[in-house]
Amino acid sequence: MSGTNNRDIRWIFVLLAAYFTLQVGVRLATSHSLDLDEAEQAFRSQWLAAGYGPQPPFYNWLQYAVFQFAGVSLAALSVVKNLLLFIAYLLYGLTARLILRDKALVAVATLGLLTIPQMAFEMQRDLTHTVAVFFSASIFFYGFIRSLKQPSLASYLIAGIGIGFGLLAKYNFAILPAAALIAALSDARLRPRIFDWRLVLTAAVAFVITLPHLFWLKDNLDFATARTLEKMTASGHASYPAQVAMGVSSLALATLSFAGLTVAVFAIVFGRSLRPALTVGSQWTRLLERMMLVFLVGILFLIVFGGAAGIKDRWLVPMLFLLPLYFCLKIEAAGVATDRPFRRFLAIVAIIMIGVPAALYGSVAAARFTGHYERLNRPYATMLESLRKQAEPAAILAGDSLLAGNLRQDIPGVPVLSVDYPGFHPDLTGRRPLLLVWLLPKGGSEALPPDMAEWLQANLGASAPEALVIDAPYFYRRGDDRYRFGYAWVNQHP
Repeated sequence: MSGTNNRDIRWIFVLLAAYFTLQVGVRLATSHSLDLDEAEQAFRSQWLAAGYGPQPPFYNWLQYAVFQFAGVSLAALSVVKNLLLFIAYLLYGLTARLILRDKALVAVATLGLLTIPQMAFEMQRDLTHTVAVFFSASIFFYGFIRSLKQPSLASYLIAGIGIGFGLLAKYNFAILPAAALIAALSDARLRPRIFDWRLVLTAAVAFVITLPHLFWLKDNLDFATARTLEKMTASGHASYPAQVAMGVSSLALATLSFAGLTVAVFAIVFGRSLRPALTVGSQWTRLLERMMLVFLVGILFLIVFGGAAGIKDRWLVPMLFLLPLYFCLKIEAAGVATDRPFRRFLAIVAIIMIGVPAALYGSVAAARFTGHYERLNRPYATMLESLRKQAEPAAILAGDSLLAGNLRQDIPGVPVLSVDYPGFHPDLTGRRPLLLVWLLPKGGSEALPPDMAEWLQANLGASAPEALVIDAPYFYRRGDDRYRFGYAWVNQHP
């Protein structure tokens, strides 16, 4: 046992609160434009539904509720994301405190999440539904561990809330509670916690939370799963052995991408003491090992029997987020001294906490030197401001959801439709003028896109209007670099 055992760990949560507040500030300072997932939230916040498409609706519902009170804005988007992340880290730390005695290792486990690139960088860069998965997984895992160690009605209730939220965040979340159930059942000391009447409360709460979406899913199963299955099974015309090989190799690469940096950091921090520590175990390390094994078997089942050929690293969040805690449990079981490693670890975390916001800002701001532009460099707001000087649109039809969400942010009182999402079709009767806007790729045609012309004919009985071009300077532009948009006006009344 280390002398750090008596250290107060509340400072961890104060540090994390400051860090996520910094992330909000950096996002607001970087660009007014929205990235893919942010734009999706802004666009789909125009209506409330039991389901929206390939992703379950938890994040959409939450963001919709916030927008109703705070208005549609980048600030509302960023605050929601970082608040979810902070709560997830907080619950992860509280879980670690339940099963780790050494407070230094509690800190290492909690802050160790920052060593996972998909969680420290990618979740800040654009992801939303994956953030919801992590948030839900942290709720469930806290309730699950409390139910095993300090069972109560509240702990089983918390686990049920986590399952319900998780199933509404991403469908692959289901593997986590299934893995936890199987792992606990295989331990005779933990089995009574599963055969407990309070587990009925867990199941009931999860069922009630997911019920509205289940009704929707019953009638929209193909719509909800087609895109995800297409991504997973995109193996071309490969033979079955080739598809399995592609799936297994993608799983290996995804695991390496997810866990590689974390393993390297722990190896640097704990040095030679890490390898022998990995051979030692405890009740809790064995539980996590069984959970990860069941999760792995579930993914392999999808590859071998479900035709999955491309496993993405972010799909591993519901299980591999346990990795820092798992390492810390191993280290404590081995009795490794933590004073000096803890100081080394804090130095690495400081670098990450400074480096990630700097990299996020720099990836956009560096365009003024490199001429390489990201989506956040595009001047959507400047373009819309110029077009509103020509006429005030009563409705907007955008070429895709990315553009629709960005326009929605700056003109929230006007319905914004997207050609690539037919599920939103408000009544446009009397809403004129209608503004059509689309992105113009370099070297592409400046004519009205065929799908927009077809939409006009099918929905309004209108012929294709004259297509025009407008450009606006990039954010952080080099020289006079500008981005071009196509646009057209439909002014006639039916």
